[in-house]
Amino acid sequence: MNVRLFFLSALVLVPAALRAQDLPALWAERTKCIVAVEYVTETETDRQPSISMGTVIDANGTIILPSGAIDPRAATWQLKEFKVYLPGDATGSPAQYLGQDAFTGWHFVRADEKIRSQLTPVTAFALKGPPPVPALAEFVWGLGLRPKDEDFAPYLMESHVVLIQSLPQRTAIAQQEVAGPGLPVFNQSGALIGLGASAFGQTYLQFGSRGRGPQQVTLINVEESMAFTLAGEMLPYLGRIPKNVSGRPLAWLGAYGLEPMDRDVAKFLKLEAQSGAVVSEVLEGSPAEKAGLKDRDIILALDGKPLPQLKPDRVVVDYIEREIERRAPGDTLALTVLRGGERVELKPLLGEEPKLLREAERKYFDRLGFTAREFVYGDAVERRAKTSEATGVIAHFVKPSSPAAIAGLRPEDWIKEIDGVEVKTFADAVAKLGEIDRDQARAEFVLLVSRGGETAVLRAKLK
Repeated sequence: MNVRLFFLSALVLVPAALRAQDLPALWAERTKCIVAVEYVTETETDRQPSISMGTVIDANGTIILPSGAIDPRAATWQLKEFKVYLPGDATGSPAQYLGQDAFTGWHFVRADEKIRSQLTPVTAFALKGPPPVPALAEFVWGLGLRPKDEDFAPYLMESHVVLIQSLPQRTAIAQQEVAGPGLPVFNQSGALIGLGASAFGQTYLQFGSRGRGPQQVTLINVEESMAFTLAGEMLPYLGRIPKNVSGRPLAWLGAYGLEPMDRDVAKFLKLEAQSGAVVSEVLEGSPAEKAGLKDRDIILALDGKPLPQLKPDRVVVDYIEREIERRAPGDTLALTVLRGGERVELKPLLGEEPKLLREAERKYFDRLGFTAREFVYGDAVERRAKTSEATGVIAHFVKPSSPAAIAGLRPEDWIKEIDGVEVKTFADAVAKLGEIDRDQARAEFVLLVSRGGETAVLRAKLK
């Protein structure tokens, strides 16, 4: 489309009063509630800078970043040198990473006290009372930030609401991109109505030049989003600032691999008007197992309330997981399940989530060429191993062309023995590998690894 025609058509869509007078003033005020956040992930061989956009939520300079802003595989101690940049300013100020909240998925960062006076909390633009819900076809607008090489210049996006869905959070979808992921969206009068969602894709057909038929592809704009979570779904949870960088305490049920109830199964069971989630597996030693939950049970209700009917069907799984994450260890979560045609009432006492991947201890051995990572509960689940019998460590990183790489070691290999000796704990592995690493006369070392259920012996040459 011709740029001039596009600009003119956009002007037609904007209400005249807002376009002529209100929008510049609203825009100038609201750009003070958004920032860019830069940090470094320090890996074994390099330092990887990353940038995300964030929204200021309080007078203490607290900022929320979307869940995808930080790689969940990165250990919290690898995240360093956080900086906050004001819109249009290439000079960053130091910031502190506070951690991630499991329920909202937000990462929390706190800006340095020196710049807090230049920030305005997004709550300043929220109306008192119930947050407004946009109507279909209502005009909405939001904010974005350009990249660092453009000094994070702020810019405006505008659109109209075309659909509102529960995913499971109430989410509005606009006709076109309306905000950067994690950045606020406003209505015509400038009231906060939502927060830009992340990873919202559009489906297209791709045609090849060699006569092949069209192929369906999904494209995701990582810098802008057409979808935004409604304000009523976000404002009540802005105070969920983590108590530590790991985000603990974390509630845990231990019902693994939940799947939405198949519609044909629901019809057969005469549950067409009922949502349900099938439990694929009940994890060993979990609160679910202790409460008597069984594989193939169908969860129908939480705390006596039937699961909501959500579209698409898979969203019901997210709903259940969020309801667990909303709670704390020690809380009771009443479950109504269908088992063999009978309804069973269970009352599991939620436990503390086992150690997560991002919390696992790690140690890099440069001469050997790999990082050993502590074996955690999730590793046992993924490898279908009994947690009571799980020993060894995981190869977290393998340096290219290193002795370990040449021997065939791959990331995620499960190392069970070193030089013929069973490795029972992470400390045992670190001691043994450290001894090998320091021995300059050592010509080789041998690893017994498990990969995809198969066992292999790897002989790594050091000389």
